[in-house]
Amino acid sequence: MRYDGPIYRPPSEADSLLVQATVGCPHNKCSFCMTYKKGPPFRVRPVAEIVQDLREAREELGPGVRTLFFPAGDSLAMPTGDLAAICAEGRKLFPHLERITVYAGMKSILKHGPQGLRRLREAGLQRLHVGLETGHDPTLLRVKKGVTSAQQIEAGRLALEAGLELSLYVVLGLAGPEESQAHARATAWVVNAINQAGTLSLRLRTLLPKINTLLLHQLNKGRFTLCTPQQTIAEAGLIIAGLTGPLSLHSDHYTNHLNLRGSLPKDRELLLAQVEEARCLPRDAFRRDFVGTQ
Repeated sequence: MRYDGPIYRPPSEADSLLVQATVGCPHNKCSFCMTYKKGPPFRVRPVAEIVQDLREAREELGPGVRTLFFPAGDSLAMPTGDLAAICAEGRKLFPHLERITVYAGMKSILKHGPQGLRRLREAGLQRLHVGLETGHDPTLLRVKKGVTSAQQIEAGRLALEAGLELSLYVVLGLAGPEESQAHARATAWVVNAINQAGTLSLRLRTLLPKINTLLLHQLNKGRFTLCTPQQTIAEAGLIIAGLTGPLSLHSDHYTNHLNLRGSLPKDRELLLAQVEEARCLPRDAFRRDFVGTQ
């Protein structure tokens, strides 16, 4: 099988077969992300090549593969027919598949529209991993996310209504200390607005200024300030307090200062108690800031 450029997958896809469908990221402008800043440029791999890789994987691994993930940064940006074709081929080659998943951008969801999303679901695509990052429009604009909260809500609802699972990612600390509470409250509001169409998973990440990013440059020039661990934990508490659910909450990532996991609304009080306890801890109880070292 062939791979081109950085290959990333969510922690929840650790056991998945990875077959590359696209290269790079079609947006590639987010100020906090360094993944594809030095290339390669975005392109869609030919369906014939992807199918060949799937067949090679079948020869090597047999028919028992349970989960399949198609990298790279936004494979939902593929034409509907192409993505449907490789999903269908994956289902044919691996009859025991429990899910097929991709990274997806909100604009890519909107591009397919209701009919295209339903076609993808029928072809076997099941879960979309989507970087929501924040529901706070000023922060979305500042970090060059390329979407508005209104577009996030429209896209998220379309995906859920098509029967797709949504795994949304939120970045704690992304707005800095001054807009921290606004970021948290707006994010909870957007998630609730999306979740009217079904249930979803919310995954928390904490901002780390990465090398080769505009955000790191802004931080070094004094144009951005990092939140303290206590402030990012407080953000998590505000988000949890504002979520109506039903949804599952995860913080399965090394960036986080506190591991929060549960179901909302059932576990809300337990999670908020964990937040309050962690907010009282001293700075040296948490990991150090990794500023421009990764």
